[in-house]
Amino acid sequence: MPRWLAWAAAVVAVGAAAAARADALPPLAVEQIAPGVYVHTGAVAAWGPGSDGDVANVGFIVGDRCVAVIDSGGGIDVGRRLRAAVERTTPLPICAVVNTHAHPDHVLGNAAFVDAPGGSSPAIVAHAALPKALAERERHYLNALQRDFGVAAGPGTIVYPTRTIDAPTELDLGNRVLLLRPWPTAHTNNDLSVYDRTTRTLFTGDLLFVRHMPVVDGNLRGWVAALDELRRLDVARVVPGHGAPGADLAAMIAPQATYLEALLRETRAAVKAGVPIQRAVDEVGRDIAKPWALAELFHRRNVTAAYAELEWED
Repeated sequence: MPRWLAWAAAVVAVGAAAAARADALPPLAVEQIAPGVYVHTGAVAAWGPGSDGDVANVGFIVGDRCVAVIDSGGGIDVGRRLRAAVERTTPLPICAVVNTHAHPDHVLGNAAFVDAPGGSSPAIVAHAALPKALAERERHYLNALQRDFGVAAGPGTIVYPTRTIDAPTELDLGNRVLLLRPWPTAHTNNDLSVYDRTTRTLFTGDLLFVRHMPVVDGNLRGWVAALDELRRLDVARVVPGHGAPGADLAAMIAPQATYLEALLRETRAAVKAGVPIQRAVDEVGRDIAKPWALAELFHRRNVTAAYAELEWED
């Protein structure tokens, strides 16, 4: 059997298994934050050991014709439960699953939305840079699924986008148009936001963290610039990648902007002063990190990433 055909068969098998097990899993709890806009708020916790993968915000938007899912969660069971929540809410089909970026807590539920033979699978939509980023991380994700979650990972466990975009793109759900916007490198190099024009609701993905410490995996300077642009958007409500949704975009951005700007300023000063990276990691931003959940896991890593970025700054 050709390799591509074996992969396709494996994806279908995973989807069939997801459908078969969906009834055995309780639907995710979702809140309707605006007409037709539903959100499940994940735990403020790290994806990994001791987690069930349900640590990122996911949701869905219902149009007259079909439904768009925004992120699929940190594992196939989270994806199954999200799909069950959609099916409990509306009989309309899911026509798109939008991945806001390639991190595992946002994309590893994709396989739950692949239908068995005879069904129709939704498009998996993402930033044009996401497939490469996901491929680079696939082995690590599969190892983590086996080690930390006991998932026997194999072909079809990680489902890649079927449609990628590199410019703002409209997605029509039937009298409801979503604007999908790929961003320059910020939190990652494959960030994508989703804006529902009907209710003026913005899903930021991990461009915005609330309570959960922001994690630098792209470009710190680019992320600071992206926040400046986000601030100017006219929105009625915001769903961050982590933490509670809210209505005041500027107030939600402010703590993250303060942290990232201080991280940038203090790391740049350490580099210019010739402070070695080992010392910088211990000393930079200790005070600004204190208010954030999971600072002990991510702050030192953020300083390391910032130092590597700024070390060769002109």
